[in-house]
Amino acid sequence: MQQNNPIEELLNDRSYYIEYSKYATNHAKHAVIALAGLGADTEIIKAYHKAYITKTDLISEATKPSINSITENNWKDYFGHRTSYASYYNFFDQQEKELGRDQLLKKYLPELLPGWAGSLAHATIHLGWGLSVNNRCMMIEGLAYMAYSFISCQPECLFKKQSSNEKFVIDSILNIAEKWDNNFEELHNWAESLISDKTSAAAQKIHPDLKNSLQYRIVKVLNEGHPIIYEEPLWIMQQKISLSWEQLYYTMTIVYLSQPGDFIILHLLTSLYAMEKIANELPIEQQLFAIKNYWVGMLCILFSKANFPKRMDLENLHKKYENLYDSKWENLEKTEWTEIIARAFKENEEHNPKLVYIMQYLWKRTGYLSIYRVAAASFIS
Repeated sequence: MQQNNPIEELLNDRSYYIEYSKYATNHAKHAVIALAGLGADTEIIKAYHKAYITKTDLISEATKPSINSITENNWKDYFGHRTSYASYYNFFDQQEKELGRDQLLKKYLPELLPGWAGSLAHATIHLGWGLSVNNRCMMIEGLAYMAYSFISCQPECLFKKQSSNEKFVIDSILNIAEKWDNNFEELHNWAESLISDKTSAAAQKIHPDLKNSLQYRIVKVLNEGHPIIYEEPLWIMQQKISLSWEQLYYTMTIVYLSQPGDFIILHLLTSLYAMEKIANELPIEQQLFAIKNYWVGMLCILFSKANFPKRMDLENLHKKYENLYDSKWENLEKTEWTEIIARAFKENEEHNPKLVYIMQYLWKRTGYLSIYRVAAASFIS
C-alpha cells in the first residue's frame, strides 16, 4: 500500500484504543486490509470502518494511560499485565527509530512469540497482517499488543516423540483426533474441570478482565497444558519450512470445514497467516520456533473447547479435498468468487471478509486447490 493514500491513513489512525469492553480486540484495521485486498473501493472501506467504530463503541486511546513506563530494562517484566499498552507502543516506536525495522523484529520477536495466543491471537493477527502490507504503525501496535496481552503457550514443554508415523501435519491432527475419539470422556472432563476452576491460586493469577470471557478458557489451558499438546511432531524438524506452512494451512482448513463457521477455528486460520508473515522476518531457527509455538498454541486453543473434531470427519474431508483442484479457475473467479466477495463486502461480521481474503490468497497460491474456495463461503454468523 502506498503512503498517504486513504487506506494507509486508516491503518495509521491511532484515535482508538486497541481493545474495547475490557478484553475485546479492535478489528477495524484487519478488516481494512482484507477489504482492500479483495478489491473493495475506498468508499466501501471507509463506510465499513465507520460502521465498525459505531457498532463497537471504541474508546479513545488517550483515555487509557499506561500505569508503568516501559524501558529496555523492564520491557519483559510487564508481559500480560494489561496495564501499559501506550508505553509499550512508545517503547517499540523508539526502538524502531534506533534499530530500524529488521533489527527491531529480530531482537524482540523471539521473546514475544511464545505469547502469540494471548488475546485470542489478535495481537499476532494485528502484527502479522500489518507486516503483510508493510505498515509501520500496525507493526508497532502489534508488538505492543503482544507484550500487553502476552500469555505463554510454554513451548519449552515440548518433548520429542520416540517414534511416529506422522510424516505430514494432517497425520498429526488425525492422530490427536483419534486420541480424543478413544478417550473423549477423560479429555472432555479434564478440560471442563480445569476451566471451571476459578478459585485456585493459579486461577487467581489470571487477569480479572478475562474471568468472564471466552479467553478465560484458553488462558487456563495455555497455563496448564496437556501431554498430548506437547508431543513435538517429527515433521517440524524433518521437512522444509515452506512445506510445513503449506500443510498447516491445508490442515487447519480441514479442521475449519469439519466445524464450518466456528468462530474459534477461524481465528486459527487468520492467525496462521499472521504467524507465517511474522516468521518470514526471522532467521531459519526462529522460523522453526514460530512453527513450534503455533502448533502448541493452536492445540491449546482447540483443547479449550473441551472437544475435538472427529477423526472420521477429518479423514473424509482430507480424502475429498487432498488432490481436488479447480480446473476452470478463470470462470470461477468471474462467478463464484465474485459472489463470495460481494457477500463479504455486505457483511456486518468483520471476520468474514478476513476469511475470504485469506482463502482466496491460498486458492491462488496453491494452484487453485478447491478446499480454499469452499471454505471461503463458510461464513461465521
